[in-house]
Amino acid sequence: MVNNLPPVPPAEFTGRRVIVSGGTRGIGAAIVARFATAGARVVTSARTTAENLPVGAELLLADLATPEGVASFGEQALQRLGGADIMVNAVGLAQPHVGGAGTTPDELWLQALNVNLLSAVRLNRAVLPALKQSPAAAIVLISTADIRTPRPELLHYTSAKAALTHYAKGLAGELGPHGVRVNTVLPGLIRTSAIEAMVAQVATANAVPEAAVWEHITQTPPVPLGSPGRPEDVAELVAFLASERAAWITGTSVSVDGGLAPGW
Repeated sequence: MVNNLPPVPPAEFTGRRVIVSGGTRGIGAAIVARFATAGARVVTSARTTAENLPVGAELLLADLATPEGVASFGEQALQRLGGADIMVNAVGLAQPHVGGAGTTPDELWLQALNVNLLSAVRLNRAVLPALKQSPAAAIVLISTADIRTPRPELLHYTSAKAALTHYAKGLAGELGPHGVRVNTVLPGLIRTSAIEAMVAQVATANAVPEAAVWEHITQTPPVPLGSPGRPEDVAELVAFLASERAAWITGTSVSVDGGLAPGW
């Protein structure tokens, strides 16, 4: 069979207006860079200032764990961009509780829900009127592959992300008639500064070397491709789902996890 699909243009997002929540570190930073280098105008959020943002990207300080922070960021982002074509919900917080789910306090549960679920619900609600005016609107939400195999020390986090994935599926059905596509990305073990900090915390709590923790999480279960992924691996999938190359894809969840996802 002849593949008639055109090559991916290097500036495929030229003129597109992109909002990325949590885009100064890890996966979020890679997503911002991917869109900016492909010609998009990007506005992103963080709670603190950041250096070395790519050309074409602008940072707005906001705490997306609060309704007020989300409202302020959404309003300012739309003002700076003059609308929106792509919304990427990348903000996330995975704070392990080594005592397990049975002793996880309410504070961690509420924090996980506010950051990992409600920030996206509130922000999408704020930008939906603008997205409905776009001829090629897309929403991409960053969940986690761990919703399939939740760990006790992160059950509050994975429960919030599971709810996010469920929310995205329902939102896709609602927004399809308006021409707005909604998809979810499920990253597996991605080597980011946040994961490195979590590994250090678990190693200290259990009095074991960090190398032992890395070996455990890459072998339980084993990652078929043998190593953690890169933030850029996730960003590439996000870019595809947000592009016109994925014009007939909505309401799906796609794993980028080195082969861990169970097959059908």
